[in-house]
Formats: sequence, structure tokens, C-alpha cells
Amino acid sequence: MSVSGQRIKKLREEKGLSQLEFAERIGMSNSVLSRIESGKRPLEDGEINIFADFFEVSGDYILGRSISKTPSGGSAYLDGGKGWTDEEKEVADAAIQAWREMKRKQMKKNNQ
Repeated sequence: MSVSGQRIKKLREEKGLSQLEFAERIGMSNSVLSRIESGKRPLEDGEINIFADFFEVSGDYILGRSISKTPSGGSAYLDGGKGWTDEEKEVADAAIQAWREMKRKQMKKNNQ
């Protein structure tokens, strides 16, 4: 099993998701996810981003290049959200979620 596959499986299990549930949520076939987790299929660049975004960890963590799960910067906000109003944070969070959903749909479309 590859480091990436091990980490993805561990993160998935920490969220209490089955392979099938997780694959459906990210728009990937279960067989592809199974092969990634078992190390039989390498990750593609876009998939690294999908996994990192879903689990809110760094791509380097997924790839085994870092032991820290935290993306560099540690926050979706460049300044950690200091000085942001609640409304600004809500708008930023909504934009991030919309972007993630768009990427999931693209991933699903590409896997068909």
C-alpha cells in the first residue's frame, strides 16, 4: 500500500465513511478509490486537490511529504481570519464550498 493510499484510507475512516460513501461524495468510482487506497493506482494531480480539500489537509500530507495535516497558512483565510467580520467569513466560506463542489463535479465528469 502506498503512503498516499494509506493516508487517504485513514482519513476516510476517521470521518466514518465507507469506501462507497466516500467515492460517491467526491464523484469518483468506488473501484478507482479502492485501487488508490491499495496503492495499485497512482494519484493524479487533480485528485490530490480533491482529497486535500475534502479532508482539509495539505496535498503534501496526502503525498507523504509532510507529517503535518495542516495546509500551509493553516487557514482558508490568508491572515487566519483576523479582522474579518462574520459576514466576510461566511461569504468566503460559501465561495470555497462552491469551488469545491465545482471541482467534485468536474472530477465526477472526468471519471465517467
